[in-house]
Amino acid sequence: MIDRRRLLFTAAAGAGLAASGQVLAFARQDTAEATLEGLMERIVQQMVMTSPETVTMLGLDTGPMAALKSRLDDRSAAKIEADKVVFQGFMTEMESIDRAALPARSQIHYDTVKYFGDTVASSYEFPYGQGFPSPYTVNQLGGSYNSVPDFLDAQHRIETAEDAEAYLSRLEAFPTALDQETERMHADFAAGAVPPDFIIERTVGLLGNLTGTPAGESVMTTSIARRAAEANLPGEWGERARRIVEGGIYPAVERQAEALRSQRANATHDAGVWRLPRGEDYYRFGLRYFTTTEMTGAEVHAMGLEQVAELSARADQILRAEGRTEGTVGERISALARDPAQVYPNTDAGREELLASLNAQMADMQARLPAYFGRIPVSPVEVRRVPVTTEAGAPGGYYQPPALDGSRPGAYYINLRDTAEWPKFTLPTLTYHEASPGHHHQIALQMENDDAPMLMKLLGFSAYSEGWGLYAEQLADEMGVYDNDPWGRLGYLQSFMFRAVRLVVDSGLHSERWSREQAIRYMVETLGDAESTVTTEVERYCVWPGQAASYKVGQTVWGNLRTRAMTQLGDRFDIKGFHDTALNAGGVPLTVLERVVDDWIAAQRG
Repeated sequence: MIDRRRLLFTAAAGAGLAASGQVLAFARQDTAEATLEGLMERIVQQMVMTSPETVTMLGLDTGPMAALKSRLDDRSAAKIEADKVVFQGFMTEMESIDRAALPARSQIHYDTVKYFGDTVASSYEFPYGQGFPSPYTVNQLGGSYNSVPDFLDAQHRIETAEDAEAYLSRLEAFPTALDQETERMHADFAAGAVPPDFIIERTVGLLGNLTGTPAGESVMTTSIARRAAEANLPGEWGERARRIVEGGIYPAVERQAEALRSQRANATHDAGVWRLPRGEDYYRFGLRYFTTTEMTGAEVHAMGLEQVAELSARADQILRAEGRTEGTVGERISALARDPAQVYPNTDAGREELLASLNAQMADMQARLPAYFGRIPVSPVEVRRVPVTTEAGAPGGYYQPPALDGSRPGAYYINLRDTAEWPKFTLPTLTYHEASPGHHHQIALQMENDDAPMLMKLLGFSAYSEGWGLYAEQLADEMGVYDNDPWGRLGYLQSFMFRAVRLVVDSGLHSERWSREQAIRYMVETLGDAESTVTTEVERYCVWPGQAASYKVGQTVWGNLRTRAMTQLGDRFDIKGFHDTALNAGGVPLTVLERVVDDWIAAQRG
């Protein structure tokens, strides 16, 4: 899963737009192409380069932008409302551009930006969850309480005393960010968007985990103390951080927790967004945003049930061939997952052994890539453990992109709260999804594309990227990584089953009105996964309606497009050409990807 599922840009108008009226000076635009390029550049300058956290994420917080390194993003409702005005102004300018007058490459850019703008704008009609399909400002997966500490530790570089002072300035700004979100939470509640009771409990628990850690042991304190020492920077950096954490940040976190606790009496146990004002329309927005299709909840549900049946049959063949014939597919996979030979010890040593195996898998894959790709990322990727302070509510694995300037590698995070959640046979396909040839390969290439406008290096769509991540799992199998590893191939099929089950459960919760418990039971029975893993997954779908559907919808389109190309081109089909062409487009809606591939097919046919 890409870093917090928002990529770098999908927070839309709330991602750090400049104040209304801020416009850069550009030379007169005489062509539609020049007008589009100028507009895209201004979007980058006003939406991306004015966001302090995004600038740091991209590794650009130096030189003229160094002042941003001491700030956090403005999370206030007033800022978000002002941002909307600017965002809508950009989209109005898009409407004035004659698409027909654009060259083919610029038409891809136009269609991509316009789809994004139109989809985000459709969310403004709801009194909650605007811009990004999550109706609750703070939940177990979203909120500055979990993103800012991780951001400061992983992305704020400390090499000089000025860097360390900027870190402390950001810590001092953190209580304001928390209080801004707390204020927005109250507006959510007033609009009828109160989280389900179990989401409140989970989130309050995570907030309590944060404040329950002594301030001197908080990652916010230990990170600066450790890194300042490594950089040989004299000063009481850790002690100064501890005072800010204890005196300012923890009280703000407690205020946020109290705001959530105050809604317990108003919360229901219903899991889906259908219970919210205009909730059925909101789910349609979520599906459109995440899948970049017009699929309905009923269509997603039917697709999921069909694919679960097909994949279960394939898994059954492997299990029977290996002598495991008793029980359902889910029960047999569950039994295999509990086999002591498949489980790393739930100790520090066991976790280190697990991480070493992931690094070995990545090294092996790196040697296979040249046979399938013409372009291979320059940026490396590292395996990291999900921070202990946030692992209880975090997903199983996710990816963080590299810095644009190459100063920070990509990172593939794995949640090691309990090694039993990661039987050995499930790990290779996770590596191929999150690292190479999956997310890191696709996103690093997108960011390293010197021919692409900056906006196209940053913009992304879940169906494209998550669909590619699943397609990459399939490709790894085709590369031969499981030729002598039937259990590894079973892990790959279970991963596909898991994503097909997501289609069923996401639409079940939000369209079919399933309960949380019904969704958990279906996943456990179908997949054989540990209930602890399944529970956090189901609760994730409750706060990101539609996102879980993007994986299998996207992978289905990627697979269908390759089949179409192979069928039409026959001997002229080139796997490297297909991959390089489709990836060179950058993160685009699936409808745009189809057009890119069709144009490539036509060019190959002459």
